[in-house]
Amino acid sequence: MSRIGKMPITVPSGVKVNIDGNTVTVSGPKGELSRSLPGEMIIKMKGDTIEVSRPSESKKHQSYHGLTRSLLANMVEGVSKGFEKTLEIVGVGYRAEKTGNNLTIRIGYSHPVEVKPLPGTTLDVEGNNRIKVSGANKETVGEMAANIRAIRPPDAYKGKGIRYAGEVVHLKPGKAGKVVGG
Repeated sequence: MSRIGKMPITVPSGVKVNIDGNTVTVSGPKGELSRSLPGEMIIKMKGDTIEVSRPSESKKHQSYHGLTRSLLANMVEGVSKGFEKTLEIVGVGYRAEKTGNNLTIRIGYSHPVEVKPLPGTTLDVEGNNRIKVSGANKETVGEMAANIRAIRPPDAYKGKGIRYAGEVVHLKPGKAGKVVGG
């Protein structure tokens, strides 16, 4: 039995779950998410918990079991608490500013880079060098953060660029120079 798949999902108050065959809709204070899950999995609502079970012990059903439970748990957490990723901009003269819903990033190119948020995500700027991406869908928040980081990933020699908060960038040594004598 899957350790992750057999854990029940507790539904907090204020969150409504609607199970219609293999389509699950979860709505709460942060929004509404709907997803079509693998049809073979058995999803049951018991009181204020959701339980996922599998019909057989086949390899396919074993792999879907934990996946289905994780997707459901992320949907419930997303509509109740939301998800957030923080990015840091490192470099002299590098900065970000919010213009309306969009983000303008000055990151060493000849032009400022405009970033439009994906549907369901919001972008905020703290100071000049911290960007917060937040939303109800974990996948969309992660994708938006990855798109922003891809504009200028951290440099391996100086460490300049956009990185996730807490990300460790291992710097490479520069040129060693010529060896004298030999």
